[in-house]
Amino acid sequence: MAQEFAAAPSQGDTPDADSPIVAFDFDGTLTVKDSFTAFLKWRAGPVRYALGLARLVPAAAAYLFHRDRGRIKAAAVGVFLKGVPHDRLEADARAFAESHARKLLRPDAVAAWKRWRDQRVRLVIVTASPDIVVAPFARGLGADAILGTQLSYDPQNRVLGAFSGPNCRGPEKVVRLQEVFGHDVKLKAAYGDTSGDTEMLAMAEIKGFRVFTGKP
Repeated sequence: MAQEFAAAPSQGDTPDADSPIVAFDFDGTLTVKDSFTAFLKWRAGPVRYALGLARLVPAAAAYLFHRDRGRIKAAAVGVFLKGVPHDRLEADARAFAESHARKLLRPDAVAAWKRWRDQRVRLVIVTASPDIVVAPFARGLGADAILGTQLSYDPQNRVLGAFSGPNCRGPEKVVRLQEVFGHDVKLKAAYGDTSGDTEMLAMAEIKGFRVFTGKP
């Protein structure tokens, strides 16, 4: 599923269902660093964050062998967020975005985003970070939709400490785009900064790999 938002209008116009699609990776592309790690550190505070990192040592050691970023990210969710009610997490994510957007967002990436908005395209964020954490940033930017990694919740709507589906990285980004926009989806442009964006970039007419370097 995608979280969809009302696009921020430009000159009174909004894109329609036939408008071209432009996809942006989030962490490292629109931002200067990993937003999920920054969120966990901010939410936990220095002491709890350090203790949490200590608990993640076995998962970090295992990563040296399996190289699965999704597994270590899921482990971090279990350590730092397990049991947190959805509403509480959503409110924390909103507060984090409000206080950190200017520190995290690349000015040249945001400028490119705004230029595309003037062309009445559909702007989509496709990210490996949990969608609930990135959603407030997406709303602030006026994204039309966000496709991200989704957390799993128990019957009381508390974080279970796992994902409800695959990590939204690499080929999974293409899968998610096809689920939302159709199997024959084409991208007018795509922007990314790691090998986890390769497949998404290959779908695009304009391929923007590591084109943004600005810092707040």
